Amino acid sequence: MRSTLTYLAKSYITSFLFSHQQETMAMPYLRAVLFVSFLCFSSLTGIAHSHDDHFFVEGQVYCDTCRVQFITRVSEFMPGAKVRLECKDREGGHITYSIEGETDDSGTYRLPVDGNHEDEICEVELVKSSNPECDEIHNNNWANKSSSRISLTHNNGMSSEVRHANPLGFYTKEAHSECPEVFKELGILPNDP
Repeated sequence: MRSTLTYLAKSYITSFLFSHQQETMAMPYLRAVLFVSFLCFSSLTGIAHSHDDHFFVEGQVYCDTCRVQFITRVSEFMPGAKVRLECKDREGGHITYSIEGETDDSGTYRLPVDGNHEDEICEVELVKSSNPECDEIHNNNWANKSSSRISLTHNNGMSSEVRHANPLGFYTKEAHSECPEVFKELGILPNDP
């Protein structure tokens, strides 16, 4: 009986020491894994809460002197032009957010936006020209160049709070006389406006 108890005690102590030795050897690795996991989790929660859903939408307004729907060397940026940012819900098209702004001396606007508009369609559109000689807004069915769609959410991979809209242009009544030379430089033949 005594030998059985001794054998069991030795077996128990040996298994305890052996498993304790394995635990002791594994502890630094376990601690390292736990520490790295904690750091990863902490950084993810920091990223998730680092944005307060405040954005700025920036863009430019120009006078399209050649009536081609893009900026050329003879285009003129327009100070004092008015633009509007509107966000609409996707299903009903109801306006959920709207703000107007005006371009500065360089023809650039900067609109502040509050809130996450992930489930909405947001566009900047031309409202009013500052130049009566260049005040036509071009709209057609395949490319509405009087507005620029933008994404106003942090859930799209963009980390910056500044969103850049495409340049928007008003048209002159007629294309300027130097436009054919500009087209030749660009290697394009324009359609008759």
